[in-house]
Amino acid sequence: MPTQLSYAREGKITEEMKYVAAVENIDADILRQKIAKGTVIIPANVNHKNLKPIAIGHGVKTKINANIGASKVRASIDEELEKIRLCMKYGADTAMDLSTSGNLNEIREAIINEATIPIGTVPTYQVVEEKQTIDDLKEEDWLEVIELQAKQGVDYMTIHAGVLQKTLPLLKGRITGVVSRGGAILVRWMKANNKENPLYTQFEQICDIFEKYDVTFSLGDSLRPGCLHDATDAAQIGELKVLGELTLKAWERNCQVMIEGPGHIPLNEIKLNVELEKKYCHNAPFYVLGPLVTDIAPGYDHITSSIGAAVAGMHGADYLCYVTPAEHLGLPTPEMVKEGIIAYKIAAHAADIAKVIPNARDRDDELSKARFAFDWEKQFALSLDPETARKIRSDLTLNADFCGMCGPDFCSMRLYSKTEGIKTFNEEKRNIEIKHRMLTKEFAKKLVNRKYMAEEKLV
Repeated sequence: MPTQLSYAREGKITEEMKYVAAVENIDADILRQKIAKGTVIIPANVNHKNLKPIAIGHGVKTKINANIGASKVRASIDEELEKIRLCMKYGADTAMDLSTSGNLNEIREAIINEATIPIGTVPTYQVVEEKQTIDDLKEEDWLEVIELQAKQGVDYMTIHAGVLQKTLPLLKGRITGVVSRGGAILVRWMKANNKENPLYTQFEQICDIFEKYDVTFSLGDSLRPGCLHDATDAAQIGELKVLGELTLKAWERNCQVMIEGPGHIPLNEIKLNVELEKKYCHNAPFYVLGPLVTDIAPGYDHITSSIGAAVAGMHGADYLCYVTPAEHLGLPTPEMVKEGIIAYKIAAHAADIAKVIPNARDRDDELSKARFAFDWEKQFALSLDPETARKIRSDLTLNADFCGMCGPDFCSMRLYSKTEGIKTFNEEKRNIEIKHRMLTKEFAKKLVNRKYMAEEKLV
């Protein structure tokens, strides 16, 4: 079946491309060319019927992903549906169902039916949950689950195909070893069976499935660093080079690709990491988890990671996977999902301003004008989280031309506005006086002329 990539290469502009071009305010054919080159993707499974497509990649707005999903601690379809609704309400561009417990097919089907945004998964989780084993899994078990999820309408899947037997020795010396859940499962299977990664050896078969349903590859970073100490090491970069090779193989089969990245990275190494991904993976869109720029803030990792996300986005990362306050601690609640989304909307928007994406700063400028005019309702409407902004403002009337921090006497913008008003009034008064004097002189001159002319007549 044709994919967005194959259509783009044939010079055809699909309905999805037209829709995205209108949303992004770019020329549809320019978008098509970027898709044809692989620098932009539109994850859009043919079976996801209520999807509003988005674009991820070079030259379009930075996108954010929100992870949801049930676990053995809590498995509720209703809670996951509440989370996906929050994702759409607060502006997550995509969501990943990372459920590891409960009726996985039923949960996923409910999420896809509810979601108008693209949905991603990590099929390895279901493989393990269904078989209740790692060591005894068969290679074909992965293909069965991947096909099942593709039929359901999953738009993109994390495929951890880059961790190989030859890269495992490179992990020596790490503090946190393998922190990718999907990656750790595959490493365990590879060691137990003394075989190569089954997602790597069966990559052609996975391409068959992805091409059939137009599922996008999210090539997973099994060896991403789980702490600052492990960042940008030989294991991480070795896997990245393998992902670059797999990108070319997927493109040959008209499958769309994006690359997953770290993780935990010091601020001063983020730019390098983006550059390495673009170099080794042929400018395929880059999807980063954070990165977290410090390891000492459990409970606040939505902040430590959004700092890194903004910097990564500024330097060319295309897609930011959010982190919630529950990272490293537990399963996020719906409220934590909201907190993670807002933090990452801020990071993505800041990155777009830095990238000088056309019209990216328009909303900022409009909100600033509303702030200076003390137009509280407009400020709320333009904010990322109107409900929270309104709640914080609730201690004062919306008619007040000051905030509760400075009060009525020392509000800087109020003082400046009134000072400017006095200045403007004085200038206008002075202009009137000057104009009056000029008119008076002109009138006097006319009187003199008239007197002179009258005297001439008398003579």
